[in-house]
Amino acid sequence: MQKWQTKEQLVDLLCNLVSIPSITGSSAEKDLPGYVVDQLRTLPYYQANPDHVRANPTEDGRHFVTALVKKEGVRDTVILVSHFDVVDVEDYGAWMKHAFDPKTLTPLFQQNQADMPADVQQDIRTGNWLFGRGTMDMKCGLTLHMSMIEQAIAGEFDGNILLLTVPDEEVNSVGMRAAVPALLKIAEEFHLSYTTVLNSEPMFTRYPGDTNTYLYTGSIGKVLPGFLCYGKETHVGEPFAGLNGNYMASQLTCELELNTSFCEVVEGEASPPPTNLIQKDLKKEYSVQIPHRAVTLFNLFLLEKQMEDVVEPLLESARNVAERMKENYLKHASQFANFAPFSPRDLSISVMTYEELYAYAKKTYGEEKLRQLEADVIANRGDKDDRDTTIELVDQLAILCKELSPMMILFFAPPFYPAVSSRNHPLIQQTMEEMKTYARDQHQVNLVKQNYFGGISDLSYVGLQYPAASMKPLVANMPLWDNGYSIPLQELEAFDVPVMNLGPVGRDAHQWTERLDIDYAFDTLKDMLPRCIQSLLQNGKAVKE
Repeated sequence: MQKWQTKEQLVDLLCNLVSIPSITGSSAEKDLPGYVVDQLRTLPYYQANPDHVRANPTEDGRHFVTALVKKEGVRDTVILVSHFDVVDVEDYGAWMKHAFDPKTLTPLFQQNQADMPADVQQDIRTGNWLFGRGTMDMKCGLTLHMSMIEQAIAGEFDGNILLLTVPDEEVNSVGMRAAVPALLKIAEEFHLSYTTVLNSEPMFTRYPGDTNTYLYTGSIGKVLPGFLCYGKETHVGEPFAGLNGNYMASQLTCELELNTSFCEVVEGEASPPPTNLIQKDLKKEYSVQIPHRAVTLFNLFLLEKQMEDVVEPLLESARNVAERMKENYLKHASQFANFAPFSPRDLSISVMTYEELYAYAKKTYGEEKLRQLEADVIANRGDKDDRDTTIELVDQLAILCKELSPMMILFFAPPFYPAVSSRNHPLIQQTMEEMKTYARDQHQVNLVKQNYFGGISDLSYVGLQYPAASMKPLVANMPLWDNGYSIPLQELEAFDVPVMNLGPVGRDAHQWTERLDIDYAFDTLKDMLPRCIQSLLQNGKAVKE
């Protein structure tokens, strides 16, 4: 008897998965892989082949799950990838206790329609939606992939299926970064040839009111550039004798925030402009000394730019800011000189990369001193996350080299998501066209191709668009690289498998109104997904020939 093929069975499985509150970093995130493995092991295939389903450890005590259905003598394999972590539920407010109970939350929302936003009310009136954290992002994808595993066991596909579901996609992608080396080993162990990595992240709207249904052939990349601003300390009563770090950081934020010159456009698709994620001074306590050290950190999306194409425009922006601050300082200092016997001083602000600062410090203070500085920061990081630890490393190095101040230091913080796109791959092009035709003819659904999934996904770690050596400007300017964070660049080069994303329709990811279109997910997509898998396997053979 099949477990996960009817709509009712799939809704039940989804609700069971959602009921495990696997918020990134929580104990429940560590528990969920065990549930998935236990469910899969109830299938006779895994009872006969227990080594085909595994909970694989990450470096930090979490696990990702792999489940292989292997045909005798067949190498071609489609990987079905999903993530099982979710964001927190504080935004649910009074509904928070039901956030992981869709069968309770959904009727409550239906009964309280008047309290819902207008678009939610419209969906409740016209559709069949399931509410709850993780329903769309992305436990529906995992639910459908478990259904596909059951179909694979029944012999529905002309090839092998490997389910991969990972933790930590919402923060640092620890799961996927650990999975890539493991996938290479699994391929060697079971003699597999990976055809495609197929994700089922939900469709994300590109603009308010967007009702398109998308098929993605890639995933957007992102990098987190930051500037450590080291001014000059002074008493608040003598502001012209110093330079305020907050002022420096704020001017950089004004320069970079929503700056469309950093947008990329590929075949009509534009990356969003940069936006600030962190801006703060680095004083430990209140005093009447100005905050002469501050930091500003940005989200910057990538499509086709290489890292060297990212660094120079950021430095040029900082140089422009430095020049404007110099002019502004002289302007106000000259005006203040009318009120007091005061001679404005020359102001010069250095702009450099972390790599350049490190090289200066190594030459001036010695490598042993720098290693000790790094070791102390890492050893005392406590509960600091990767961003704060990175900032601390740059700050301590800047303090050591304070003779270079005033200065603005460009660095990068984790995580880094390489952009990936298979839009020009013949296998993906052919399968995409077939799926668009199938969706239109069988379901009256108009699938719109999008080159890059805009929600950021683990597909970023499926391969590299450029050689690993091109990442040097990132690696050299990321203080935490090999100090607690890294990406298996060589393995990504070796992996290099085309990607595709076909997922459910959902709304309001990471919001308290997160919801899933059940009819599309478990009727329409449930029918299209196996067709897509079969097309990838068949077309993959044709492309090889």
